[in-house]
Amino acid sequence: MIGRRNLPQPQPRFLQPGHDAIARPRHAARAGDGQGRTPSERRITLAIAVFAACFALIGARLVGLAIIGGDGASRVAAVDSAAPIQRPDIVDRNGEVMATDIGTASLYADGRSIIDPGETARQLATVLPELDVGDMTAKLASGRAFMWVKRDLAPRQQYAVHYLGLPGLDFRNERKRVYPNGKTAASVLGMVDIDNNGTAGIERYMDRTLARPDSFGAPRFDRNRTVMLSIDIKAQHALTDELEKAMSEFKALAAVGIIMDVHSGEVVAMTSLPDYDPNDPMAAPEEARFNRATLGVYEMGSVFKAVTLAAALDSGKVRLDGQFDATKPMQVARFKIHDFHAQNRWLSVPEVFVHSSNIGTAKIALQLGGDEHREYLRRFGMLTRPQIELPEAGAPLTPARWTELSTITTSYGHGIAVTPLQVVSAISTIVNGGFKVEPTFLRRNETQLGARVISSDVSQTMRGLMRMVVAEGTGRKADVAGYPVMGKTGTAEKAENGRYARNKLITSFISAFPANDPRYAMIVMFDEPKPTKDTYGYATAGWNAAPVTSRVVARVAPLLGLRPATKPQEQQMLREAKLVSFDAGGQ
Repeated sequence: MIGRRNLPQPQPRFLQPGHDAIARPRHAARAGDGQGRTPSERRITLAIAVFAACFALIGARLVGLAIIGGDGASRVAAVDSAAPIQRPDIVDRNGEVMATDIGTASLYADGRSIIDPGETARQLATVLPELDVGDMTAKLASGRAFMWVKRDLAPRQQYAVHYLGLPGLDFRNERKRVYPNGKTAASVLGMVDIDNNGTAGIERYMDRTLARPDSFGAPRFDRNRTVMLSIDIKAQHALTDELEKAMSEFKALAAVGIIMDVHSGEVVAMTSLPDYDPNDPMAAPEEARFNRATLGVYEMGSVFKAVTLAAALDSGKVRLDGQFDATKPMQVARFKIHDFHAQNRWLSVPEVFVHSSNIGTAKIALQLGGDEHREYLRRFGMLTRPQIELPEAGAPLTPARWTELSTITTSYGHGIAVTPLQVVSAISTIVNGGFKVEPTFLRRNETQLGARVISSDVSQTMRGLMRMVVAEGTGRKADVAGYPVMGKTGTAEKAENGRYARNKLITSFISAFPANDPRYAMIVMFDEPKPTKDTYGYATAGWNAAPVTSRVVARVAPLLGLRPATKPQEQQMLREAKLVSFDAGGQ
């Protein structure tokens, strides 16, 4: 029994003088308190304030840890805070989808919440076997607040990881770029990186011109915008298919094909082989990702003769009825110029072109004059980098000093290297009435002709000469019944170690169709094609690039809505060109 002395004793209440003996109510006592609260309430309020301040500090610290990590170093990648990049759809000229975004998930880890890094890594490897257990263990053991484990998971992979139930792992919703047509038009579309940033082709162009950076520096697009290309997906597929078959047939190292509207400059199809699948670009070798059509520069050979002759006729210094001596090789300093299809006689201007005479073309260029020849090359766009949407635009290689020898060699496509796109643009100018063509990969709603380069009469004459090359000269194998083709062959030896390799050729055929009313220009080019049994041991353009041109035209002309021409229409075209048909012979 506890003693009474240990119990609390009641305290006596003393009345102050002047106070009533009757106790007042509690609220009356508070009302008389100068602070409005009892000492106990003031202590409780202070305790609450202290606890609130402590929780605020702890919350601020947790936010800091989430952002910079425990050691003060930056831990959370910006992508963790930024919204995923959503890119506009890319469609062809008819609205067919060529590139679009889909939702996907990526796996990341918070190292601070990982209980056993080694066990977590081992279990992850059971569902994601491509992960290295050792590397992943070290990564998870770092204690970083944010780290990617694997980007772009398939739905089944996401489900499998989720089913493991491992702490410290979570998913982030992202956007993935997909290309429904696979390799088709890869050289135009380009590619994106793992974060959906454009790195090549039209995809890169979109980031540069259509996007605005957000606070994290990532591109942001108008979600309602769609990018419409000039490409026709059906024509693109046909061009690629024919080039792939021909590349295999002639065992060529590479192939290029471009089809362009001669009035608007719209590229309706373009292929650079070998190519890659933009859905998985890194699976292809680096050379397959090189755009030979717009970035590669080549000595194109005799296709340049069309530009040289058009310039000479337009200047008035060379007449269509002129004659040039091609009876023997032409000696220039220590160099001797030969004709592959030597006629060993005087040749008229049409014969120089149709027989593809180097000697005759060199003399035409000298009669035109070196300075004026170079000025025409500039007007045709052969001396400057083309201004196109694709970042892959090659700069031409031109002579350091424009000597007489430079004038001679460039007249037939040696000593100057340009892109295939520049050549097809120049041919478009030659056949469209003489107006400069600016190539584009975006759909144009109207024709945009540039400055006049040659007269309409010279353009009409060149159409006739190019038609004669196909009808009677080295380009006979390029013709198509119902869709008459006009063009020019080009075979150039590749330069290696300061010399030309006779057995390594660049062959090409430039063309326009239909010849009676040219709507499209095209180039087909092969890098080091090999002779076959069917070509009788020849590897020149007339035996490979020309017949492939015929196959492509036969397939794409109907797809592009062209109506077959009649024989009277073709004959009328030759009459308007003031040309008389003759048998040029040769291939």
